[in-house]
Amino acid sequence: MLEWQVVKPSTRAIRLLASDIDGTLLNPQFQISPDDLAALRHAHDSGIEVVLVTGRRHTFALPIALQLGFDLWLISSNGAVTRSLAGETFHRDLMPHEVCRQLCKAMQAFRGNTVLTFDKETRGAIVLERLDDLNASIRRWLEKNMAYIEFVVPLEKALTSNPVQAMFCGSMARMSEALRTLEASGMGNRVTVLRTEYPERDLSMIDVLNTGCSKGHALERWAAHRGYQREEVMAIGDNHNDVEMLEFAGHPVIMGNACEELRTRGWNLTLGNDACGVAAALANVVGA
Repeated sequence: MLEWQVVKPSTRAIRLLASDIDGTLLNPQFQISPDDLAALRHAHDSGIEVVLVTGRRHTFALPIALQLGFDLWLISSNGAVTRSLAGETFHRDLMPHEVCRQLCKAMQAFRGNTVLTFDKETRGAIVLERLDDLNASIRRWLEKNMAYIEFVVPLEKALTSNPVQAMFCGSMARMSEALRTLEASGMGNRVTVLRTEYPERDLSMIDVLNTGCSKGHALERWAAHRGYQREEVMAIGDNHNDVEMLEFAGHPVIMGNACEELRTRGWNLTLGNDACGVAAALANVVGA
């Protein structure tokens, strides 16, 4: 079992902080702890730019971002969309609809686990064929997003424009099968496959995006746009889909509740999301 390591102060000032949301900024009650909120506000007031980098859709991440109480940009859908709180779009990296059509065909056996996401703020932003296979795994997510869900059978009928991504969601065992099917499909050079897993909830999500799309690529693009060097970027994450973001950042920090894959990289380890790990990571960077 790894012990918490104090995050070492940077020899070069941190100018950009990129934080994941679920499993990182949000505690196990899906809330921002007061100490984490205070730490982010202090970082912002100290001149550090804060961006939230999440697998959530922009609209679903927005209420979390608004709680911070200051202006910032959101990198959402695992790097596919970079957009301000006011709705200004910096970059979109959508999946060609024909590629998604081929993906749906290859993953025919997992129709009940499939969710397509589109970049719009109306019903049809989320497209499913049916709910039954998803209800047990992500009931809370479905309830919060019901206003945006449209049922289309077959899914391909919804592909009149390019989607943000396709997601396959279910139990750990079911998604292991899905991953094997996806790997055998021969589509690996046309898409990016990212995993997010919560073993304690028996929940696994496989996000399939345009080739070259990831949190890491989006963060690198944003840092270049803002004129930040890698050595001036800190990233905090907890799951498989955070790997590319953490690899890019000059100062990668993983949560105490991070998955095993991240724990093998030698990255700085902070406290868990149940113990204000974000605040602990920032304590020696920003100061009191």
